[in-house]
Amino acid sequence: MDIRPLILILSACGPVWATTVDMDYGGVPLWINRFLGEPSVLTLRDRMEPGWFRAVNTQSCPLECDCPIQWPTALYCEYRGLRHLPEGLPPRIQYLFLQGNAVTGFTPGAFANASSLRWLFLDHNQLLSERLEPTLLSNLTRLVNLFMNHNNLTKVPTGLPSGLKQLRLAYNHIEKISPGAFQNLQNLTLLLLQGNRLKTVAEADFKGLPTLNLLDLSHNLLETFPKHLPPSVQQLYLSSNNLTGLSDDSLQDFNGLRYLRLSHNQLKNQELTSDAFNVTSLVELDLSYNQLTEIPVVPTTLQYLYLEVNHIREFNVSSLCRAVGPTSYSRLKILRLDGNKMAYHQLPPDWVYCLRVLHNIYI
Repeated sequence: MDIRPLILILSACGPVWATTVDMDYGGVPLWINRFLGEPSVLTLRDRMEPGWFRAVNTQSCPLECDCPIQWPTALYCEYRGLRHLPEGLPPRIQYLFLQGNAVTGFTPGAFANASSLRWLFLDHNQLLSERLEPTLLSNLTRLVNLFMNHNNLTKVPTGLPSGLKQLRLAYNHIEKISPGAFQNLQNLTLLLLQGNRLKTVAEADFKGLPTLNLLDLSHNLLETFPKHLPPSVQQLYLSSNNLTGLSDDSLQDFNGLRYLRLSHNQLKNQELTSDAFNVTSLVELDLSYNQLTEIPVVPTTLQYLYLEVNHIREFNVSSLCRAVGPTSYSRLKILRLDGNKMAYHQLPPDWVYCLRVLHNIYI
């Protein structure tokens, strides 16, 4: 896994002394707050004897699952070959682990007795959109994290609880987003849609997401830079699509955008306007593995620029600094140009005046 996503989450989630990360879900780590009693997301299979659980825990527990006494509000039913939701879910359950089974859908009212759920893990099942009732999760008013990565969904589920903060739908078969699918999710901060089949983004697709911070649309089929995205987004990932360029207005509404990843596309200089990346809030810009022949114009406030494995032949200082003076210089700390068609001795003499605070340059 690329280390950079981990760094971003560290900066977004605050002090790490109160949290630990157990596993990576959909490309973004899930942070566990032990002070709140949040359970481990690692499977308990082969780690503890199920019979011991039942011997020391007198609370009700479905036969297909484990109910560890150290996390009385957690129910572990992962990797059991289940085709259906276990019967008799205890109403005390707040954390339900159902990943790695063969569930295709749920009967109406399947979660009626689980209204206290906060986390619901359904990754790596065989969920079908037609087998998810619109009101399936409507009573889960306390649900904050919903994981549906690696399933067979063709559309975004409807009727999602308004309290959701994280929705992970990576690696499904979603081809388009129904208008209004997110209109009720006022608290959503993280949305993962990478690894789907999205070709376009319509004006109404992402309406209703005023607090969205991280949006991942990587590994889709986008041919043009998606407009009409929530302006609150600070981390936007569009790697591994079919993008060829950006216009002056592609990023004009993203006043708080800090991390933009466009690696593994087909970006060309002739289809990038000179103001395409004119966003002073940008901290990191990833343009690696594209078809660029020149360093594109970037804001002088940028700190991390990744341009490895393109077709760049020369170092044009003007792309990084419009002027050089006591207060006019680039804030770049890391610049990657390795895998291009140039060598270190080709750097112009004045590059050091532009890149005065540079920590590392790779050529």
